[in-house]
Amino acid sequence: MTLQELYREGIRKLEEKDVPEAELNAWYLFQSCLSEEPFSYTRSRFFLERTEQAEPETATVYMEKISKRCRRIPLEYILGYTEFMGLPFLVREGVLIPRQDTEILVEMAVEVSDAKNVLDLCTGSGCIGLSIAVCGTPKSVTLSDISETAIETARQNEKNLEKNGWRGKGRKPEIIYKIGNLWESIEGGFDLIVSNPPYIETDELSGLMPEVINHEPLLALDGGKSGLVFYERILEKAPFYLEETGILMVEIGYNQGEQVKQLFEKNGFTDIEIKKDLAGLDRVVRGRLSKKGK
Repeated sequence: MTLQELYREGIRKLEEKDVPEAELNAWYLFQSCLSEEPFSYTRSRFFLERTEQAEPETATVYMEKISKRCRRIPLEYILGYTEFMGLPFLVREGVLIPRQDTEILVEMAVEVSDAKNVLDLCTGSGCIGLSIAVCGTPKSVTLSDISETAIETARQNEKNLEKNGWRGKGRKPEIIYKIGNLWESIEGGFDLIVSNPPYIETDELSGLMPEVINHEPLLALDGGKSGLVFYERILEKAPFYLEETGILMVEIGYNQGEQVKQLFEKNGFTDIEIKKDLAGLDRVVRGRLSKKGK
């Protein structure tokens, strides 16, 4: 079987199981079998080699990965990595898969991160905090999560980002890790706090795609009956951990902008902004702690 025939067989099997974006998924799985470095096997190289015979081991590994994807295991978990802010991040079961929508939160944070002490609450894979560390110029970044698996993954992602030299704008900031339920392990004051907490209403979880509800951690998805439980807990305590006029930014669900804005107002924040994503949906709420906020 040639490489081209092998690739097309993967597409066919995914299409049979109605896997979304079957051709793109097959390509990423095919690519991962031909190179150890993420995304390094190019389509131009495939075009040149497509009529060559596939190695039996390559064919076996590829079809095993196709079989997993047919069972609706997320592509990112099969690959073991994903791309976020142009950087490769390791992901594994037990850790929420980074989404491109979250890049808006990072972009907003980078703009105000200069020489700041930053806290990434509910860090997961570390993609938000580590991207701020690479793309911005903070003094320190603290990554916190209740999950030991998440913190282990974030630590590994930091090591991988360092492997070929720190690619950030300036000197690498201090990276600190904390394990705990929201605020319980947090000490000191921060100039900027960012968070992508669980925000899906409990009753809506059953309607999620099988890749999400059957494989991603419920702990990182379930925002309680209202979807606002974690925002309430974050906003209630944030003023005690922010420096005077410090900034808080949180990712939100598409229909939560006004409700979360009201929570910001209730807890002493001003200059509140609701930022939309590329689809025109509410995605981030940002506010500055007023001098009277504490």
